[in-house]
Amino acid sequence: MRDAVIPDRGACPSTTMLGMIYIRGGTFRMGSDRHYSEERPVHRVTVGSFWMDATPVTNHQFRDFVRTTGHVTFAEKRPEPDQYPGARSDQLYAGSLVFTPPNHPVDLRMWGAWWSLLKGANWRRPNGPKGITLHGLDTHPVVHVTYADALAYARWAGKDLPTEAEWEFAARGGLDGAEFAWGDTFTPRGRHMANTWQGQFPWQNTEEDGFARTSPVKAFVPNGYGLHDMTGNVWEWTSDFFADRHSADAAKPCCIPKDPRGGREDDSYDPCLPDIRIPRRVLKGGSHLCAPNFCSRYRPAARLPQPVDTSTSHVGFRCIVRERNVP
Repeated sequence: MRDAVIPDRGACPSTTMLGMIYIRGGTFRMGSDRHYSEERPVHRVTVGSFWMDATPVTNHQFRDFVRTTGHVTFAEKRPEPDQYPGARSDQLYAGSLVFTPPNHPVDLRMWGAWWSLLKGANWRRPNGPKGITLHGLDTHPVVHVTYADALAYARWAGKDLPTEAEWEFAARGGLDGAEFAWGDTFTPRGRHMANTWQGQFPWQNTEEDGFARTSPVKAFVPNGYGLHDMTGNVWEWTSDFFADRHSADAAKPCCIPKDPRGGREDDSYDPCLPDIRIPRRVLKGGSHLCAPNFCSRYRPAARLPQPVDTSTSHVGFRCIVRERNVP
């Protein structure tokens, strides 16, 4: 059994990237056959080498980006009526989804019992207009960012967003096939390895890991590659469109896909919302709201579809630079 193994990161090339970790490419088993259907089947994938941000992008880093570029996030803009047919005018306001927990058990099929679209909620005020500002949260991950916001930051920084395969390869930290980013036991020797939910979601949070919401990006031990928060804290955007299943494993080693790019945009739309054609991209990593009684997605193989126009208080991102793109 593999538990909390922190292997040697290996030799790094002479070129270094500030705040980034070099991930030497390779072949690994992507997905899981033991959990949710969208994680199946396990299949071999090869990825090239790249550098990845050691942590999710923080509020401090995102503030520098906004000050330099004047970027206005999606959550700070009033939605265009023609993009949301059937919506009432009083429902179209600048805001974002904020976790607002009830104080009693609720039907776990009714996500509206703990999510609220709050007017004025955005990356500057992650808990809504009546909540705290970013004071004291400089080293917490930025949240309330859509896919376009994350991509805009990445391009400004001269970087890119990872594919799902690149993200999962990095998250595993060299432990191919392990259940978690640190081994096969969720809390080895009783130690919490990531910011997740303890107690009965969504109404009881015992905070055994020390945090009720987001945490500083280096609050927990890094994985085997030196990457922090590849599990929990915030979900992270990847560049891949969502497909409801992985491709089958290659029949021969020569046919293992190299640097795959995920699903097709036409297949990524939410079938439950046929009138709203908003593509969905893959989120990875789980968040501080992942709980055993509701969402055990605090694993490298776990994945979740997210509409590209949707921001929440538990979604952020990190960037990569592919070795083949370095001059």
